[in-house]
Parts: sequence; structure tokens; C-alpha cells
Amino acid sequence: MRAKRKYLFIDFEFTMPERNGRMKDFFAEIIEVGIVSVIDDQIAEQFSSFVTPLKFPKLSERCKSFLHISQQQVDTGLSFYDFIRKLEEFNKSNLETTIVTWGNMDMKVLRHNCLEAGTAFPFHASELDLSMEYKRFFGDQNQTGLWKAVQEYGKEGTGRHHRALDDALTTYNIFKLVEKDKRYLEKPKPTTIGDRVDFSKLLNEFA
Repeated sequence: MRAKRKYLFIDFEFTMPERNGRMKDFFAEIIEVGIVSVIDDQIAEQFSSFVTPLKFPKLSERCKSFLHISQQQVDTGLSFYDFIRKLEEFNKSNLETTIVTWGNMDMKVLRHNCLEAGTAFPFHASELDLSMEYKRFFGDQNQTGLWKAVQEYGKEGTGRHHRALDDALTTYNIFKLVEKDKRYLEKPKPTTIGDRVDFSKLLNEFA
């Protein structure tokens, strides 16, 4: 019997500095999380929350404008430590787990945030950067943006771009499309009777 497999499709939104301003020692912090937990091709759970940044709690105007996230939303979000505990819960099952993100920034920022907060990285799982998988699969020279990749498939993204749960769901949808294409290409075409029999030789024998 095939062992159950778990995928966590994760997207984070981060703080950003003002375009022209310099904030001393600034680093990106997670302010919104979206997670889609999938077990054996079925969505088992969805989670979405705002997160209060630890080091730079006041959002820049650029960040609020670009992400359409308000100061009040992050002020009333999960504390960083509660957020880490929530991530740990998603990783508690004994199932073989793969974390899927679009790009490598999500896990990089999470690792850096954990380091700055003096807390352990919450995941023990393999990680898959779906944007690189997509790039390799289609032979693109450059990495493709998440929603551009969806549109290249002739589809639309789920919900609104740069909302964490919507982007996590969109990542899951692209993952399904890429996996379907990979299975299609890996499956050898069934041979026809014409492939198995050389009719020219057969006709010569009866000539």
C-alpha cells in the first residue's frame, strides 16, 4: 500500500522599507502567512493569519500600499512566537512531508526571522521551490512570477495576488498542473501494430 504523503503549500508576505528611506539594520519580517495542507491529493486544512513583526513593528507606507495590509491588521495578528508554534503544529504528523513554495525567499526569510528571534526553525521536511521546477520543466531562461505562470497555463490565480493564502492556493494549483504534465510526458505512448511489424518486409515476402 502506498504511504501517505503530505504537502504544505506555503506563502508569506513580508515587510519592506520605504523606497528611498534607510532603516538601520532593517531586514524583512513575515507579516502574513497562508498555508494549504494537502494529504494524498486532498486539501486537509487551510490556514491564514496576520503576524506582528518583532523588530520593526511599524509598517512602511510602501509596504501598506503594495500589499494592501493595514497597520491594525498586523498589530492584531499572531505574535511571532505563536506563529512559530502554529507552523510546528503543521509539521507534527508522522507523514513524509514536503514544503512547497514559489521561489526560495519564504524559507530564507523564515530562517532569518527565527535566528533574529532566537527560536528554532519549526520545520523538519524536504523543501521544493516550485518556481525552479517550473523553470526547468519549461526550459525558461528566467524565473517566472507566480501569477504569470498561472496565466501561461491559460488559468487565473486564486483570489488576489500578494495575499498569502490566495498565493498558497495558486501555488498548489500550479503544482497540480506541472505534476499532470510531467506524468503525461513520462508515460510512453502505446506502440501501434505498425510499430511492431515492418510491413515493407512482410509485403516483400509475399511479392
